[in-house]
Amino acid sequence: MKLYELITFTLRVRTVGPAMEQLQGRLGECAEGVQLMGCWASEIGPLNQIAVLRGFVDERARQAERERYLHTADAFGVAPWLTDMRVENYSLFPFLEPLPAGAHGPFYEFRVYDLVPTGLTPTLDGWRQAIGPRTGEGYSAVYAAFYATDGRTPRYLHIWPYASLEQRLEVRSRAVRDGVWPPENSGPQLRDMHSTLYLPAAFSPLQ
Repeated sequence: MKLYELITFTLRVRTVGPAMEQLQGRLGECAEGVQLMGCWASEIGPLNQIAVLRGFVDERARQAERERYLHTADAFGVAPWLTDMRVENYSLFPFLEPLPAGAHGPFYEFRVYDLVPTGLTPTLDGWRQAIGPRTGEGYSAVYAAFYATDGRTPRYLHIWPYASLEQRLEVRSRAVRDGVWPPENSGPQLRDMHSTLYLPAAFSPLQ
Protein backbone atom coordinates (compact mmCIF):
# COMPACT_ATOMS: atom_id res chain seq x y z
CA MET A 1 0.00 0.00 0.00
CA LYS A 2 1.19 3.51 -0.86
CA LEU A 3 -1.74 5.63 0.36
CA TYR A 4 -2.39 6.26 4.06
CA GLU A 5 -4.57 8.25 6.40
CA LEU A 6 -3.68 9.44 9.89
CA ILE A 7 -6.58 10.34 12.16
CA THR A 8 -5.74 12.07 15.43
CA PHE A 9 -8.52 12.21 18.01
CA THR A 10 -8.15 14.65 20.90
CA LEU A 11 -10.28 13.60 23.87
CA ARG A 12 -11.43 14.96 27.18
CA VAL A 13 -9.17 14.17 30.13
CA ARG A 14 -9.41 10.58 31.43
CA THR A 15 -11.54 9.33 28.54
CA VAL A 16 -8.88 7.61 26.41
CA GLY A 17 -9.74 4.20 27.94
CA PRO A 18 -13.44 4.14 27.05
CA ALA A 19 -12.68 5.69 23.66
CA MET A 20 -10.26 2.85 22.92
CA GLU A 21 -12.95 0.32 23.77
CA GLN A 22 -15.25 1.89 21.20
CA LEU A 23 -12.53 2.18 18.58
CA GLN A 24 -11.62 -1.49 18.89
CA GLY A 25 -15.01 -2.50 17.55
CA ARG A 26 -15.39 0.26 14.99
CA LEU A 27 -11.90 -0.08 13.50
CA GLY A 28 -12.31 -3.85 13.32
CA GLU A 29 -15.06 -3.36 10.75
CA CYS A 30 -12.81 -2.09 7.95
CA ALA A 31 -14.36 -1.87 4.52
CA GLU A 32 -12.82 -3.57 1.49
CA GLY A 33 -9.58 -1.88 0.49
CA VAL A 34 -8.98 -0.41 3.97
CA GLN A 35 -6.40 -1.81 6.41
CA LEU A 36 -5.78 -0.79 10.00
CA MET A 37 -2.03 -0.42 10.46
CA GLY A 38 -1.90 0.81 14.05
CA CYS A 39 -3.70 2.58 16.87
CA TRP A 40 -1.89 4.37 19.69
CA ALA A 41 -2.47 6.64 22.69
CA SER A 42 -0.10 9.56 23.29
CA GLU A 43 2.29 9.20 26.22
CA ILE A 44 4.80 12.04 25.83
CA GLY A 45 3.90 15.24 23.98
CA PRO A 46 0.31 16.41 23.42
CA LEU A 47 -1.74 14.25 25.79
CA ASN A 48 -5.22 12.71 25.59
CA GLN A 49 -4.73 11.91 21.92
CA ILE A 50 -5.33 8.72 19.95
CA ALA A 51 -3.63 8.21 16.59
CA VAL A 52 -5.08 5.82 14.01
CA LEU A 53 -3.05 4.93 10.91
CA ARG A 54 -4.81 3.15 8.05
CA GLY A 55 -3.69 2.10 4.57
CA PHE A 56 -5.72 2.02 1.35
CA VAL A 57 -5.40 0.01 -1.83
CA ASP A 58 -6.16 3.09 -3.95
CA GLU A 59 -7.51 6.62 -3.82
CA ARG A 60 -11.05 5.46 -4.51
CA ALA A 61 -11.04 3.32 -1.36
CA ARG A 62 -9.62 6.15 0.72
CA GLN A 63 -12.20 8.64 -0.51
CA ALA A 64 -15.08 6.19 -0.09
CA GLU A 65 -14.09 5.55 3.51
CA ARG A 66 -13.70 9.29 4.13
CA GLU A 67 -17.19 9.96 2.79
CA ARG A 68 -18.59 7.08 4.85
CA TYR A 69 -17.42 8.30 8.22
CA LEU A 70 -17.98 11.99 7.54
CA HIS A 71 -21.64 11.27 6.75
CA THR A 72 -22.16 8.82 9.63
CA ALA A 73 -23.19 10.11 13.04
CA ASP A 74 -20.44 9.14 15.50
CA ALA A 75 -18.83 6.71 13.06
CA PHE A 76 -15.99 5.89 15.47
CA GLY A 77 -18.04 5.80 18.67
CA VAL A 78 -15.97 8.45 20.44
CA ALA A 79 -18.22 11.51 20.04
CA PRO A 80 -19.10 11.76 23.78
CA TRP A 81 -15.43 12.44 24.61
CA LEU A 82 -14.18 14.12 21.44
CA THR A 83 -12.82 17.68 21.49
CA ASP A 84 -11.00 17.63 18.14
CA MET A 85 -10.41 15.31 15.17
CA ARG A 86 -7.71 15.85 12.57
CA VAL A 87 -7.48 13.82 9.35
CA GLU A 88 -4.35 13.85 7.16
CA ASN A 89 -3.49 12.14 3.88
CA TYR A 90 -0.03 10.69 3.38
CA SER A 91 1.87 8.83 0.66
CA LEU A 92 4.62 6.35 1.49
CA PHE A 93 8.19 7.31 0.61
CA PRO A 94 8.65 5.43 -2.69
CA PHE A 95 11.76 3.50 -1.61
CA LEU A 96 10.38 2.23 1.73
CA GLU A 97 8.12 -0.62 2.83
CA PRO A 98 6.49 -0.41 6.26
CA LEU A 99 7.40 -2.96 8.90
CA PRO A 100 4.92 -5.87 9.13
CA ALA A 101 2.38 -6.09 11.92
CA GLY A 102 3.87 -7.35 15.17
CA ALA A 103 5.85 -6.30 18.23
CA HIS A 104 8.33 -3.56 17.34
CA GLY A 105 7.79 -1.10 20.22
CA PRO A 106 6.13 -0.53 22.55
CA PHE A 107 7.25 3.10 22.19
CA TYR A 108 6.40 4.66 18.81
CA GLU A 109 7.76 8.10 18.06
CA PHE A 110 5.81 10.12 15.50
CA ARG A 111 7.98 12.91 14.09
CA VAL A 112 6.37 15.50 11.80
CA TYR A 113 8.63 17.93 9.95
CA ASP A 114 7.40 21.00 8.09
CA LEU A 115 9.65 21.77 5.12
CA VAL A 116 10.57 24.83 3.10
CA PRO A 117 8.58 25.08 -0.16
CA THR A 118 11.25 23.29 -2.21
CA GLY A 119 12.29 20.87 0.53
CA LEU A 120 10.58 17.61 -0.34
CA THR A 121 12.76 16.41 -3.24
CA PRO A 122 16.10 16.95 -1.44
CA THR A 123 14.61 15.36 1.67
CA LEU A 124 13.65 12.24 -0.28
CA ASP A 125 17.08 12.14 -1.90
CA GLY A 126 18.80 12.37 1.48
CA TRP A 127 16.60 9.70 3.02
CA ARG A 128 17.18 7.36 0.10
CA GLN A 129 20.91 7.46 0.75
CA ALA A 130 20.87 7.44 4.56
CA ILE A 131 18.02 5.21 5.67
CA GLY A 132 19.88 1.95 4.94
CA PRO A 133 22.80 2.72 7.26
CA ARG A 134 20.50 4.26 9.89
CA THR A 135 18.36 1.12 10.10
CA GLY A 136 21.25 -1.31 9.76
CA GLU A 137 22.69 -3.63 12.36
CA GLY A 138 23.41 -1.89 15.63
CA TYR A 139 20.87 0.89 15.16
CA SER A 140 17.07 0.59 14.93
CA ALA A 141 14.27 0.12 12.42
CA VAL A 142 11.96 2.78 11.08
CA TYR A 143 8.31 1.78 10.75
CA ALA A 144 7.91 3.97 7.67
CA ALA A 145 8.01 7.56 6.40
CA PHE A 146 5.31 9.41 4.49
CA TYR A 147 4.94 12.78 2.79
CA ALA A 148 1.73 14.76 3.22
CA THR A 149 -0.59 15.39 0.29
CA ASP A 150 -2.98 17.80 2.00
CA GLY A 151 -2.97 20.54 4.61
CA ARG A 152 0.27 22.43 5.14
CA THR A 153 2.73 21.10 2.56
CA PRO A 154 5.41 20.09 2.12
CA ARG A 155 5.74 18.15 5.34
CA TYR A 156 6.48 14.55 6.23
CA LEU A 157 5.82 12.03 8.96
CA HIS A 158 8.26 9.36 10.10
CA ILE A 159 7.44 6.74 12.72
CA TRP A 160 10.16 5.04 14.78
CA PRO A 161 9.52 2.11 17.16
CA TYR A 162 11.72 1.60 20.22
CA ALA A 163 11.81 -1.05 22.93
CA SER A 164 12.48 1.60 25.60
CA LEU A 165 13.17 5.29 26.02
CA GLU A 166 16.74 4.38 26.93
CA GLN A 167 17.16 2.57 23.61
CA ARG A 168 15.77 5.57 21.76
CA LEU A 169 18.24 7.96 23.35
CA GLU A 170 21.22 5.64 22.92
CA VAL A 171 20.51 4.79 19.26
CA ARG A 172 19.71 8.33 18.22
CA SER A 173 22.82 9.71 19.92
CA ARG A 174 25.06 7.04 18.44
CA ALA A 175 23.66 7.45 14.92
CA VAL A 176 24.52 11.15 15.02
CA ARG A 177 27.92 10.48 16.56
CA ASP A 178 28.71 7.84 13.90
CA GLY A 179 27.64 10.15 11.09
CA VAL A 180 24.90 7.90 9.69
CA TRP A 181 22.07 10.29 10.60
CA PRO A 182 20.53 12.79 9.92
CA PRO A 183 20.43 12.56 6.13
CA GLU A 184 22.76 14.79 4.16
CA ASN A 185 21.42 18.26 3.43
CA SER A 186 18.33 17.67 5.60
CA GLY A 187 18.80 20.66 7.90
CA PRO A 188 18.30 23.41 5.29
CA GLN A 189 14.96 21.87 4.27
CA LEU A 190 13.38 22.17 7.73
CA ARG A 191 10.97 24.84 8.94
CA ASP A 192 9.58 23.19 12.07
CA MET A 193 9.74 19.84 13.90
CA HIS A 194 7.26 18.09 16.20
CA SER A 195 7.53 14.80 18.08
CA THR A 196 5.02 12.72 20.05
CA LEU A 197 5.62 9.37 21.73
CA TYR A 198 2.75 6.88 21.64
CA LEU A 199 1.96 3.50 23.18
CA PRO A 200 -0.11 0.96 21.18
CA ALA A 201 -3.67 -0.03 21.98
CA ALA A 202 -4.13 -3.67 22.95
CA PHE A 203 -5.82 -4.36 19.60
CA SER A 204 -3.29 -2.48 17.45
CA PRO A 205 -1.62 -4.61 14.75
CA LEU A 206 1.61 -2.81 15.63
CA GLN A 207 2.72 -3.46 19.21
